Amino acid sequence: MSSSPQVAGNKRSADARDFEIGRRIRAVRLERGLSQTELGNLIGVTFQQVQKYEKGANRMASGRLHRLCEALGAPITFFYADGPGAGQDADADSVDVGLEFLETAGAVRLVRAFSRIKDPETRRALMEIVEGVAGRDPVR
Repeated sequence: MSSSPQVAGNKRSADARDFEIGRRIRAVRLERGLSQTELGNLIGVTFQQVQKYEKGANRMASGRLHRLCEALGAPITFFYADGPGAGQDADADSVDVGLEFLETAGAVRLVRAFSRIKDPETRRALMEIVEGVAGRDPVR
């Protein structure tokens, strides 16, 4: 009998990083306007499995995460940037703040509409208005 650990019998349970990756998957999926079924079809899993990934209940294998990145058009670093244990303080401009915001339907509509604005000056002006309404000085 070998003394090396059994990979199949020694699965680690999902942790905070898996939850964070799941939040990011959900945010990008919603921003792209995909259902869980549509995303599942793109990466070769059921919608139930997508639900488990998004909730952080199941870990995603690296190959599947790579397919997910291709399907969503997102860099793999997005799913790991500023994750738990990264040692960085969260500030008002962090990705995590944006992700919590993207969990609402209104935010997804706003992001979709903003992405359709092609004129850079219009985008800049809109950002100044929104930042002003939010009580933050616009960045120039």
